[in-house]
Amino acid sequence: MTTEKFTFEGHDGSQLAARLDLPAGKVRATALFAHCFTCSKDILPARRIARRLTAAGIAVLRFDFTGLGHSEGEFANTTFTSNVSDLVKAAQALGERDLAPTMLIGHSLGGAAVLKAAHDIGGVRAVVTLGAPFAPDHVTHNFADKLDEITRHGKAEVDLGGRTFTIGHDFVEDIRAEKLTPAIRDLKAALLIMHAPRDEVVGIENAEAIFRAAMHPKSFVTLDDADHLISRGDDAEYAASVIAAWSARYLGAPETDTSETVPEGVVRVREADPDGFLQDVTHGPHHLLADEPVDFGGTDRGLSPYGFLSAGLGACTSMTMRMYARRKGWPVTDIQVDVSHAKVHAKDAEEGSASQKVDTFRREIRLSGDLTNEQRDRLIEIADKCPVHKTLHQGNRIITETVE
Repeated sequence: MTTEKFTFEGHDGSQLAARLDLPAGKVRATALFAHCFTCSKDILPARRIARRLTAAGIAVLRFDFTGLGHSEGEFANTTFTSNVSDLVKAAQALGERDLAPTMLIGHSLGGAAVLKAAHDIGGVRAVVTLGAPFAPDHVTHNFADKLDEITRHGKAEVDLGGRTFTIGHDFVEDIRAEKLTPAIRDLKAALLIMHAPRDEVVGIENAEAIFRAAMHPKSFVTLDDADHLISRGDDAEYAASVIAAWSARYLGAPETDTSETVPEGVVRVREADPDGFLQDVTHGPHHLLADEPVDFGGTDRGLSPYGFLSAGLGACTSMTMRMYARRKGWPVTDIQVDVSHAKVHAKDAEEGSASQKVDTFRREIRLSGDLTNEQRDRLIEIADKCPVHKTLHQGNRIITETVE
């Protein structure tokens, strides 16, 4: 993934700051992301979703609404309607880059905004909401104690998440008047609703109301015990993975020909989370995840590096034995190979160092079928002839080059 700084003109002429995340290869679709109330384009869910979608060939634009983050303008003068207008402006700016969005993703109030904006953005085929309110005025509970002051004085300073914002009377009146049911019912795109049942900021009943108002195709996926901001890395990664998989049905599956980006025979590993250890592993049309256990600071969403090494030995062992048994016509009905890995002190190290350690792979093989003892013994001998076994058993060279 590569990221470009991107600016465009908002609803009032202010320059809005954005990040355009681009896949390494061909762009097959573009997504536009709308962040939650008073948040920014760099919140964790936005970053995780962008990384997962770009790995699937989808470009993602995430931007700061007027008066927030690095964008110009006065937040006190904005409304829900102006946020929707900013989304339409963002879509137009993408269209000028030949990257017109076909998917809209909105978090919290941003989810309500994309539901409203979809009608005014042509070509949208998929819409995703995360923890979105059914009624935009739901956000007023965040500053309910200031509503009288806003009514009397036209605005008030409120504390939201430890930061001070000025909320204007127009914003409050606009969200009170906004009704999303017609926009949801008239949505000409597939809808994915993601919500956590224990969301204490926007209750799960909002997801139910959105789902009931929407026409098919529509889907609901629970975020289980995630908080409203989806602040935990594993929750954000789960949401990102689901969106990437779901969107393939409506935006088209990723092309299986990856020769442009990953040469044939090359396994490419790309970091998926610079704050953790999650890795995207690509080999031809195959996509895997590598990670570390939670105890070591990872999210345990994939095999560890040593796990992949053990898996390679186990798979190669089983395949080699099956190939031999098939050629001989022996009645092997099942092969199971358990591989465990450990480092142990070498007793007879070549250099005589008592502290030297060697890697030990323990391989337990279970063979099922009506086999003679001689056949079983021969298959165990064949196990040692598998190519990965030979590779691990003998010395190897690793050549490292730096590529610009």
